[in-house]
Amino acid sequence: MSDTYELKADAREQVGKGSARAVRREGKVPAVIYGDKQPPLAIALSYKEVYYKIHGGGFLTTVATIDVGGQKIQVLPKDYQLDPVKDTPMHVDFLRIGKDTEVNVEVPVHFVNEDKSPGIKRGGVLNIVRHEVEFHCPANAIPEFITVDLTGADIGDSIHISSVKLPAGVRPVIHERDFTLATIAGSAAMRPETDAPAEGVAAPAAAATE
Repeated sequence: MSDTYELKADAREQVGKGSARAVRREGKVPAVIYGDKQPPLAIALSYKEVYYKIHGGGFLTTVATIDVGGQKIQVLPKDYQLDPVKDTPMHVDFLRIGKDTEVNVEVPVHFVNEDKSPGIKRGGVLNIVRHEVEFHCPANAIPEFITVDLTGADIGDSIHISSVKLPAGVRPVIHERDFTLATIAGSAAMRPETDAPAEGVAAPAAAATE
């Protein structure tokens, strides 16, 4: 799991579009903390801190602590909205994390040991089918990424989710089939060049196409 972090926030007494616009005019980002069978809590966060956390990577898979007037609440960011033009944060939803909270999250897939893949060594190409996989796991044990080992993978091989060792308690949301993460495909550079027809020998007619 990525390193946790802490954000300071102010509680908001009012909610709605007007209140949210007022918060943004003050240089802050409106947000809501919900879940764990407790009432939603409207808050305002530092614009600068939220901006760098969102654009720094791993925002939706990293548990954070929000300090609201001295009350520290453990949360997981669940969604955020960006300005479609400026790409700046407009709103964030946080899920309150309890002792037994489990969540569905998209986790990046990392591929290692390409230099130990016979297929890639012979000029094959790694065709990545899934760059991320959605997992169901404990909120306090979200993997930062999963690792796919390409050692021994040859041309024509497919790497499925069943071949990946997952951390305890982490399981794919898609569980009814052994889906593909990547394949090793032959590249055009591996195909032998077609010899030109010998002098005096007509080339075969091209097949008709529809």
